[in-house]
Amino acid sequence: MRRYAYSSLVTRCGIVALAGRPNVGKSTLLNALVGEPLAIVSPKPQTTRVPVRGLLTDSDSQIIFVDPAGLMEPGYALQRGMRSAALEALRDADVVVHLHPLAEAPAPRLAEIAGPLRAAVLVVYTKADAVAVDRRIAVEPGAFVVSAETGEGLPALLAAVRGALPEGPFLYDADDIGTQPVRFFAAEFVREAVFAALEQELPYSVAVEIEEFREHEEPVYIRATLAVERDSQKPIVLGKGGRSIRAIGTAARERIAAFLGRRVYLDLWVTVWPHWRRDPAVLARLGLAVPLEPDR
Repeated sequence: MRRYAYSSLVTRCGIVALAGRPNVGKSTLLNALVGEPLAIVSPKPQTTRVPVRGLLTDSDSQIIFVDPAGLMEPGYALQRGMRSAALEALRDADVVVHLHPLAEAPAPRLAEIAGPLRAAVLVVYTKADAVAVDRRIAVEPGAFVVSAETGEGLPALLAAVRGALPEGPFLYDADDIGTQPVRFFAAEFVREAVFAALEQELPYSVAVEIEEFREHEEPVYIRATLAVERDSQKPIVLGKGGRSIRAIGTAARERIAAFLGRRVYLDLWVTVWPHWRRDPAVLARLGLAVPLEPDR
């Protein structure tokens, strides 16, 4: 980890966690704030599994944004791991941004869905572009109204976030936009393509693991495994004549190539990991530790 600081300035640096129920627009907001499409986005809820970290650095502040899974009542091991990772991100944060759609205001108290937190909490109403100005209700004093699509309210929100950061040196290089390895984002972009290409509940049954990543080659060679839970799901992912897997591969390859700024050869394989969403060992390999009991 590289450290970076401006010697002539007092700098601020801290962790800012985005919190809220599933599908409140956390990933879309992260991408808008960082200025790069780091987090995968889908109309389907509960797309985020492992928290995504993005960086925004200016001359005197560095914000480490964390976008965890939406807070929900877990039903099985994968969801328990997602909720546990989300709560850990909130507990480690210096600032928590509590998101809630403007159309569904007022927001519930964050403590009711996340428990007590040490961090300062900013209430932010999202998806303002979906509510006509003359139909908006008044929100509580100190809350922010934003739209990741139009940029409405983002400068004011960023100013408040920067003001709440603790003083300290930068933890990452000023040019970095994320803190996780490229392999992580490659797997996420494949999952994003899966969510776009497959219908109904099947994307939730797909795990993605990067088996090989040869960035010294031209084009960059990436081999990824798409794992489903049942044999009957495998032909659906492949599609008739391989149509679905080709669509997934094309979309993911273009996304990864744009992220890397290089040509990419993406080699996708489909396999079966029986009941992987309920297997703590597999989930740990994918980056999610599963508590024995659900977090409350």
